[in-house]
Amino acid sequence: MSFGRTRAIAYGAMALFFVLESPVQAQASARSQRERFDTLGSRETLVHVLGRAGISARDAREALSTKLLEPGRIRVGMPVTTRSQLTDSAPTEIMLGLAIDRILHLKRSGAGWTGEVVNLPWTTDTITVSGSVRTHLYAAVNEAARAQLDASVRDRLTDALASLYEFRVDMSRDLRVGDSFTVMAERQHGPQGAVRVGKIVTATMKLSGQTIDAIQFKSSKVSGEWFDGEGRPLRSGFLRAPLELRRITSGFGMRRHPVLGTMRRHEGTDYGASAGAPIRAIGDGVVIKAGWGNGYGNMVDIRHPNGFVSRYAHLQGFARGVTSGARISVGKTIGYVGATGLATAPHLHFEVLVRGAPRDPRIALRNTSSDPIPTAERKAFEVARNEARQLLVSTVRVATADTSAKRSAQ
Repeated sequence: MSFGRTRAIAYGAMALFFVLESPVQAQASARSQRERFDTLGSRETLVHVLGRAGISARDAREALSTKLLEPGRIRVGMPVTTRSQLTDSAPTEIMLGLAIDRILHLKRSGAGWTGEVVNLPWTTDTITVSGSVRTHLYAAVNEAARAQLDASVRDRLTDALASLYEFRVDMSRDLRVGDSFTVMAERQHGPQGAVRVGKIVTATMKLSGQTIDAIQFKSSKVSGEWFDGEGRPLRSGFLRAPLELRRITSGFGMRRHPVLGTMRRHEGTDYGASAGAPIRAIGDGVVIKAGWGNGYGNMVDIRHPNGFVSRYAHLQGFARGVTSGARISVGKTIGYVGATGLATAPHLHFEVLVRGAPRDPRIALRNTSSDPIPTAERKAFEVARNEARQLLVSTVRVATADTSAKRSAQ
């Protein structure tokens, strides 16, 4: 979004703040007050901006001393609006645009300056996006939602969908041309046209003819919030890959070693990634090694339940707290991509060992989900599943006109 558009939206948001007054208040303000709009320029302070509006440096510093104004919120281009009585040249109100939906309102009285942060309302509806994969998921969502969502919002929707399925689908390996998806998500409309994507309501993916639903359900017996159509938790077992942004540079099996030049069995998967990229544990477990591993360079081995061990090699360094004996939770950063040991460039060598034997991670991690919804809860789950599936083929919006200002704080 351009700076000009951002500034226009911010001014519009501040104008909306004035509109939110009652009609009687608005009419009285228009008759008895004048307003002045400005922005914080490069290499100047808010005291300078307020000085242009007729507020003395002393009064400006007093007004800005409030704890409600966080230093991190002060940025070049910040909209500054002042109000003054027609009979008084010095403004009695200051409005600082903290965000497109948040304003710091300062008022002067006989006792000095007081302030409050005002959250402008967002409205919520839902949007359903369906698409087919030609290259990768980002391109598919971009093509499907181009008319409804800005590029950055489309990317956030893609991230949310990939995150939802990351225990079941490796988006860099499992997608094929012709695979498809449908996702329903909350769409939030902010002041003056700002749009963001909220929570996913439900989704489904079809991969090589197999359908994987994403159904929200609360079970008293099985942990997790999301389940597939068979009632198995979506977020269980192991992550399908230890890097969020990655490309496969070498798979499992025989290959010519890039350093030694000899043919030998490659007992893992190599992921190309930028040096320093965070590496995440694929599952809960205990670190059994975190140190130097000769050709592996800096490496981490994590023991998981059911005889699984995951191995991460050629690390640039280890994350804080990753030492032998440390308990690690799924998704935790354990180290950073590097090129230590026998490596020609930054990458991650990733292995999965099952009861001591190296296994192809793509196969070993595919079917590691937990027990499904128990029989006692099957009927309730089937109701939730059928309702979710119906939503994806219905044009009915499930959330409408929610103007609660607390939405903007989420």
